[in-house]
Amino acid sequence: MLKRISALVLLVVALVGCSTNPVTNRKQFTLVSEQELQSMANQQYRQFLGSNPVVSASSNKDAAMVRRVGNRLASAVTSYYKANNLPNVLDGYKWEFNLVRDNSANAWAMPGGKVVVHTGLLPITQNEAALANVLGHEISHAIFRHGNERMSQGLVQQLGGAALSVALANRPAQTQNLFMQAFGVGSAVGVLLPFARKHELEADRYGMRWAAMAGYNPQEAINLWRRMEQQASAGRPPDFLSTHPSEGRRIQELERYLPEARKYYKPMK
Repeated sequence: MLKRISALVLLVVALVGCSTNPVTNRKQFTLVSEQELQSMANQQYRQFLGSNPVVSASSNKDAAMVRRVGNRLASAVTSYYKANNLPNVLDGYKWEFNLVRDNSANAWAMPGGKVVVHTGLLPITQNEAALANVLGHEISHAIFRHGNERMSQGLVQQLGGAALSVALANRPAQTQNLFMQAFGVGSAVGVLLPFARKHELEADRYGMRWAAMAGYNPQEAINLWRRMEQQASAGRPPDFLSTHPSEGRRIQELERYLPEARKYYKPMK
């Protein structure tokens, strides 16, 4: 009887949390409000920056590049949403792009436009266009609420579908850990791994589009993953690969997306 009641509760939670992404038209399971997540993201972002070595954009050319590329992408995304009568989707977004000194090849984005790039990623990106495609990918995770989906699934699996405020009050450490995993501020994502991989290909497709709209060659996304593949075949897979599809499949999908992305490409003068 208890199992049946639990199953019924989860079914109700799933129905209540079902929404449709206005850009991708994919149905999503999101239990947490965007406002709640943005508030938590801002807090966690400040905490992360306060406990990690942030590279100054005013005195370091790499940090300045991260900020410059990020701001161009943010402008392109904002323009796209306005042109498609979806400006409210980005309510509360205050974009920030920071470079953090960390040898792992990684980047991530939180709700509200809080983005971090690790210095260990730059030797692999090698140029602004490749970096733009990575940032476009991470921005897609944030604006498409992929992290919300992953965190919602975690709240159901680990905390019985509790509301975020209740989860934070009763199990703050576990809830914060769920948040950090959901938005890639860490390594393993455990049971959420297969679910996350579905998001990766979606983020790749639109990440190339945002990069192209910002004036960066979307072809560099493919070149980047070929370099990633070389590292993986040499027995040194970057941390960035831990929650992502295999390099070979990813390159195939990127090649399929490339003609679409090129339609948006207007090279910078």
